[in-house]
Amino acid sequence: MAVRRPHTTFDELGVPAELTRVLAKQGITAPFPIQEATLPHSLAGRDVLGRGQTGSGKTFAFVLPVLARLAESAAPRTPRRPRALILAPTRELATQIEASTAPLAAALSLRTATVFGGVNRGGQVKALRQGVDVLVACPGRLRDLIDTRDARLDAVEITVLDEADHMADLGFLPAVRRLLDETPRTGQRLLFSATLDSGVDVLVRRFLTDPVTHSVDSAQSPVSTMVHHILHVRAAERIPVLVDLVAAPGSTLVFTRTKSRARALTRHLNAAGVPAVEMHGNLAQGARTRNLTAFASGAAKILVATDIAARGIHVDDVVRVVHADPPVEHKAYLHRSGRTARAGAGGTVVTLMTDDQVSDVRDLVRKAKIKPTTTKLGPGHPLLAELAPGERSYTAPGAAPVAAAQDRRRSSRRGGPPRRAKSGGGARRAG
Repeated sequence: MAVRRPHTTFDELGVPAELTRVLAKQGITAPFPIQEATLPHSLAGRDVLGRGQTGSGKTFAFVLPVLARLAESAAPRTPRRPRALILAPTRELATQIEASTAPLAAALSLRTATVFGGVNRGGQVKALRQGVDVLVACPGRLRDLIDTRDARLDAVEITVLDEADHMADLGFLPAVRRLLDETPRTGQRLLFSATLDSGVDVLVRRFLTDPVTHSVDSAQSPVSTMVHHILHVRAAERIPVLVDLVAAPGSTLVFTRTKSRARALTRHLNAAGVPAVEMHGNLAQGARTRNLTAFASGAAKILVATDIAARGIHVDDVVRVVHADPPVEHKAYLHRSGRTARAGAGGTVVTLMTDDQVSDVRDLVRKAKIKPTTTKLGPGHPLLAELAPGERSYTAPGAAPVAAAQDRRRSSRRGGPPRRAKSGGGARRAG
């Protein structure tokens, strides 16, 4: 990982000592450029428009000023009326923001909560009734809670919109505008977005007052520490090549275009002895949480995902991103690829391309402004070992998975018929 020499420290930027001590315990001592650029203004109460790629450190760029300013405020905590609101496009992102916020908030005796759909609302209502300082929310569930009078936004002092462009992509901007209209006009607003298209610029003009704008590593530009490769493969050899890549050591994110492809590929990898879990919109929240935890902890080395994960999941130390299905748009390519090479680290991005995809991938590469290395290959090609070094751990095509072989030996000793091998733990949890 690249070593960053900070021009200043969190203390010098004005971050309270209670928060810098928590950061130091987590090994975070050097502010990233987006933090160094925005914190002096956000801590002073200015509206801020921050533009930066995922992995640029923007979460702490808004969490730190939110907590610091709430700690300075004399406003009391009251039931159903959060004092700060952080809006996020997906439940995974909301959960991860709250996880980053909670230990810092505890150091200042501030209370946090998260609300999103897909789970029972009882616990969320209870948390709001007890009083919340910082509410991290997805727009849909928050609107439901407001409509049932379980939440009000008239006491919000600071509002944050994270990944506003992704909210636009998901069609959330009308709901976001309605929510912002219910917050006090005098409140501070921080908006973070990779781009200003798809209506995000309208949000900026309508809700931010004389904002300070900082742009760090535009998401329309590739990350310099990424290495891009396109592997031109025969359609029949796509899966064997993919298995060879992901069976190497290290965490890998594999992207597909459809939910059914994600499910099928996850089953195939587990059957081949490569622990994999899936992430897509058809999974219940419990399964999504379990699968993400398994991937983040290393229990499953592969996460097979649709684009729902490209912007909503932040997992450190992903060494490879594999586009099993090339995305349609170049922005999706950059967002997907941004799961690796985070915070200055290196990362490898591999796109599998078949004959019928050559024209589309060529156009994708041009618009993404990357210069990949393209290689025509098949299973066993030496380049696969270079892109994903280390000893493979999987079952070769046509061979029985280890678990199945063990089952056959046990059943043979018992004199019974062999049992079918089950998929890996992550696939069972995913359903």
